[in-house]
Amino acid sequence: MNKIKQSNRLASLPPYIFAKLEQMKNEYKGIDLIDFGVGDPDFPTQDNILNAMKVCLDNPDNHRYPSFKGEAELRKEISRWYQREYGVELDPEHEVLVLLGSKEGIAHLPLALMNDGDYALVPDPGYPAYLSAVIISGGIPYAMPLTRENGYLPVLEDIPKDVLVKSKLMYLNYPNNPTSALADNEFFLKVVEFAQRNNIIVCHDFAYSEITFDGIKPVSFLSVPGSRECGVEFHSFSKTFAMTGWRLGFVTGNREVLASLAKLKSCVDSGVFKAVQYAGIKGLAETTDRLDMMKCEYQNRRDTLSQGLRKMGWEFHAPAATYYFWVRIPERFNMTSLEFSEYLLKEKGLIVTPGIGFGSNGESYIRMAINLPVSKISEAILRLETL
Repeated sequence: MNKIKQSNRLASLPPYIFAKLEQMKNEYKGIDLIDFGVGDPDFPTQDNILNAMKVCLDNPDNHRYPSFKGEAELRKEISRWYQREYGVELDPEHEVLVLLGSKEGIAHLPLALMNDGDYALVPDPGYPAYLSAVIISGGIPYAMPLTRENGYLPVLEDIPKDVLVKSKLMYLNYPNNPTSALADNEFFLKVVEFAQRNNIIVCHDFAYSEITFDGIKPVSFLSVPGSRECGVEFHSFSKTFAMTGWRLGFVTGNREVLASLAKLKSCVDSGVFKAVQYAGIKGLAETTDRLDMMKCEYQNRRDTLSQGLRKMGWEFHAPAATYYFWVRIPERFNMTSLEFSEYLLKEKGLIVTPGIGFGSNGESYIRMAINLPVSKISEAILRLETL
């Protein structure tokens, strides 16, 4: 038999940076590593969710196929949560769709809406799944540069007209991964006008909406007038409730977009395990004490790392939201972001994410995720001071 080859679409994908990080970690097993790499909360899922899951596991009704749209009770609770938190009224039947984690919906959406040769506007730097999803669907990604000078917001006026006429989707993500930047109401109003004028569907990734500091409340894209006519908003239980392994998310907004995604999902998956959905209801409906505790701890970690990096004179963006630091590599090292990441691992046992993994505009940066205790962050600063 001839050697099995990947499809051209799969072969054309850029290397997935977190697979590279995993490989690098495996090469240094046995060393005392401090991991600022993958953004995976180090807190346990809160007790009320765990207890609900245990009860639901004993119910044989939950062992059967779920609705591919999501259980009605969860969709209603998501609607209530949006109204309570962001003043957004949603029809749970047509404007809420449950996902196997938000990444699943983000990745499937281009397959539901794009044809070969259609363009999608993708932030650079940005979450790698946006770019991969467009390429796999047969679309053409157009990179929207996010720069410090522009507050890590895309300059919509810079997108060429010949790209706009072929564009179907635009991915946005605020609070932002990897830069931790925020977008305000004025920017989203501009996005709505831009999308409606150019007949582009906006896909806003709102996964980090609840991980904020200093009393900041981020803006939901769906809270902006006209947004529901041109876009959708993705959300996840992973960050808010420390449920990354549970795979539970949702998308809300334009009913035609959601209907198209639901049609695709009915062909490729069978929905989220019912017990997981009913446990998720508990997270949305009940106390926020655990979330407040997590945010307080993240803020302590942020302040510790900020103080250390500032003392060393490193240039960075201290997050007002998310748990990511976007750090510029000091010029004295004269290294690419991948080389610098490998250097930190080899010389100091520190794992960071090279900025190039988020796009070409991420070069010269590293991302540091503060999903580890203050004691480990303090130790990492001591190691960095001896570079």
